[in-house]
Amino acid sequence: MDETPVWTRREFAAMGGAVGAAAMTSAGWGQSVGGANATELVEIDLRRETGKLDHIWSRVMGSDRAAITMREPWRKDLERFKNEAGLRRVRFHGIFNDELGVGANGNFQNVNAVYDGLLNRGVQPFVELSFMPRALASGKKEFGFYKANVNPPTSTDKWSELVEKFVSHLVQRYGLSEVRQWYFEVWNEPNLTSWFWTGTQEEYFALYKASAHAVKTVDPALRIGGPATSAIQWIPQFLDYCERTNSPVDFVSTHIYPGDDQAMIFGQAAKYKEYDVVPAGVALARKQIDATRFKGTELWLNEWSSDSPAMIAHAITQSLPHCHAMGQWQISGEYEENMVANWVFKEGQNGWGMLARGSVPKPEFNTYKLLNRLGDRKLAAKGPTLASTRDGGKFSALVWNLADVQQAPGIPGASRDRRVTGTRKTMIVRMRGAQAGQQVQVTYVDQERGSPYPAWRAMGSPQYPTREQMDIIRKSAELAAPELRTLNGRGEITLDLPAEGVALIEAV
Repeated sequence: MDETPVWTRREFAAMGGAVGAAAMTSAGWGQSVGGANATELVEIDLRRETGKLDHIWSRVMGSDRAAITMREPWRKDLERFKNEAGLRRVRFHGIFNDELGVGANGNFQNVNAVYDGLLNRGVQPFVELSFMPRALASGKKEFGFYKANVNPPTSTDKWSELVEKFVSHLVQRYGLSEVRQWYFEVWNEPNLTSWFWTGTQEEYFALYKASAHAVKTVDPALRIGGPATSAIQWIPQFLDYCERTNSPVDFVSTHIYPGDDQAMIFGQAAKYKEYDVVPAGVALARKQIDATRFKGTELWLNEWSSDSPAMIAHAITQSLPHCHAMGQWQISGEYEENMVANWVFKEGQNGWGMLARGSVPKPEFNTYKLLNRLGDRKLAAKGPTLASTRDGGKFSALVWNLADVQQAPGIPGASRDRRVTGTRKTMIVRMRGAQAGQQVQVTYVDQERGSPYPAWRAMGSPQYPTREQMDIIRKSAELAAPELRTLNGRGEITLDLPAEGVALIEAV
């Protein structure tokens, strides 16, 4: 009987630093169960475009808190995400945390350092208005390693004054044309009242209304949204409140993770495989929005996560019709939301941080690198693929072998086991309209290729790799040179993909 604990997100905050030590025990990585190798056909019609391919995956990513963005290693990771994966915005908590010194009256010295650091690297902030400065807070409840105050304000008017002063300062420093491109979001996951918000739903809605009007007072064209809830919650109630109170909503934001409570979200436990939870949640949120007068409003799924390359590709592809942006949590191993992890790599549910400490790429990061190489127009296709073309007629297609992979439901590293249900497959990729003999290049990512884990294991899985070991691991985790292939007379190639592996096919 497996007695490994599986922590829910609601148990996250109570765990504290104890997980760091407990998580060091190891078990098998990525053990697959299933039948013998199977064959799967993928068909791509190079002659038929089906519309714009919106790169929803590069519009935003998440990362810890504001203060951590001033660290050199984090900024190096941000540069990698911008330059190699096309990242346009980053979202993080705590721009008003006391560790930045903003206070009740608005000291923006460290705020400037945070946002200058992003803009200097060509990335914009997705501004989360959180958490509560102690001088304005109605209570002492704190969250996380960085002691974020998660209480409502003693005075909504004073909170509004701070928000207005903050936004006015941003416009003065960066210019109205720049700040009009940003997004302002009110708080983080206020429905998780044991973690991020001690108030009621109505108190959050009142905070949203006050914040929205404060932002719009500075400039009506600035964009404001919410409710930034966990697990696709509160959307109908939030939009009903905004309609009744004439509160502006320029976008709707929410979160969902593959391991979230399906009974709460969908009304039925285990209704979906884990790889379908995120796209089903996105579709549900879209339906809820479009049932109101806010139909068509941008939907930002600005927190979700997966460490499985094929699950990432599948979830994004299935979500394309429903959302404007889809941001994975989170970019960097410089991450301390609830603890300072005492490991760089570990077996099991390795969790968040798509670049491990030391800017080491993990399979998640390399999957986004491949996605970034797709074109801007979608091609007609059948099977597990996202196919594209761009000006000049060059095509590229991501193909994957989908497996059901248990995802960490709470703290990364809380479980020693990583359970994969799937099997290696031979993928026959047929490209209609291609010339026989055409050459393509193929780049692979799975848990062995484009992954740090094989080299790390070969060293004996050190808890704290030396600098020399980190150099070796880092080099081994980079994408390998593409494999040159030639299409046969039917315009086909065959790919051998392990469970949850992905491959990018590109015209030469």
